[in-house]
Amino acid sequence: MSRYRGPRLRVIRRLGELPGLTSKTPKKQNPPGQHGQNTAGRKRKLSQYSIRLKEKQRLRFHYGVTESQLLQYVRQARKSKGSTGEIVLQFLEMRLDSVIFRLGMAPTIAAARQLIGHGHIRLNDRKVTIPSYQCTQKDSISVSERKHSRHLVTESLERSRELPPHLSFSKDTLKGIVNNVVDREWIGLKVNELLIVEFYSRKV
Repeated sequence: MSRYRGPRLRVIRRLGELPGLTSKTPKKQNPPGQHGQNTAGRKRKLSQYSIRLKEKQRLRFHYGVTESQLLQYVRQARKSKGSTGEIVLQFLEMRLDSVIFRLGMAPTIAAARQLIGHGHIRLNDRKVTIPSYQCTQKDSISVSERKHSRHLVTESLERSRELPPHLSFSKDTLKGIVNNVVDREWIGLKVNELLIVEFYSRKV
């Protein structure tokens, strides 16, 4: 499945708040579509499959990954020691585009991916164009010396956002450092990772 490029507020109305997808807030709160209007103010009973699917979709849309990418992360996590769900979240949170978003250098993860793709970001003083790069401890993330690049990042920094303890950032030099792997309590999305692991249990 390719990356989603459709209306983002419809996704927010269906799945709930996803800061990595968009910073906008929909005016309507009911789910999109004809049936969504009919269920406004009423809670519809969901099947167990539907509950797990929704949780998986929230993760996918927030981090902007494709179905095949997410499935690959789950398979890698199952081979690692520790909680599969937490490791999947760590894989997603330690992606370069996610780290740039958490540093405040971009308003959304999608915008962070665009910054990387257009060559505005440097990793360990080298130009990088791979949003899925897995950041590790002591990685240094900086902005290109181009005036346009620095303007884009400075504009995003005007929006205040809490910086998680596994990252540090200097507004003077526009440089961020990865101090450690993210802890579960500082994951950027409220999600039940166990439901996601259960959803993929037959595919991995």
